[in-house]
Amino acid sequence: MNSASIMDKSEEVILSPMYRLPIIIIIFGITLFLAPIPSWIGIATFTFGLFLLVQSFTLRVKVTSEAFIVLQLNKEIRCFPFKDWLAWRIFLPNLPGILYFRETASPHLLPILFDIKMLESQLEEKVSSLKIKNESK
Repeated sequence: MNSASIMDKSEEVILSPMYRLPIIIIIFGITLFLAPIPSWIGIATFTFGLFLLVQSFTLRVKVTSEAFIVLQLNKEIRCFPFKDWLAWRIFLPNLPGILYFRETASPHLLPILFDIKMLESQLEEKVSSLKIKNESK
């Protein structure tokens, strides 16, 4: 193993999973199911929360010096090289949050199913110049 590959491995960070968003959506779905509205709304919300909960157990995000990589059961399913990024922002950071980033090909919105502080610090370290600043005063 050469020193370059050792250095690349040390720069990889796998974000810790967070289960807050799926649990909030599941609880919200249960309350909707009990509310005097059509039951399919509560069932759909609850099912979506369960889907996100399964995703939070199976998906991981790896951040390297070159890319934002989505893994499912430790197999790479999508790679977003930072060289293709135009901008990024975290919406609703005090809630579970949504990561928005724009690549040259298309924009992406991802629910944050992992440690939001670790994600933000990694993105600040790798692509801070592309962060969209909050312009509200």
